[in-house]
Amino acid sequence: MSELNMSKRESTVEVYRAAGEAEALIIKGLLEINGIACLLKSKAAPSVHVFTIDGLGEVKVMVRESRAEKARRLIVGEGHV
Repeated sequence: MSELNMSKRESTVEVYRAAGEAEALIIKGLLEINGIACLLKSKAAPSVHVFTIDGLGEVKVMVRESRAEKARRLIVGEGHV
């Protein structure tokens, strides 16, 4: 069972909005290698849009609220946390 499914009581929050699936997968890998489970949410089917028009190809990177601060610091490159 993934870390995100362990606690139904804790909500998930957006920590990053990627321009597309490829960028989102890179961010997901960064977070997961540092022990932060994440979920990718998009309005479009995966790999359908290779560019973003009015946010259609955007992918939101979501993490548990308690891990959001650490995730954001990792994403902006503030070293190992």
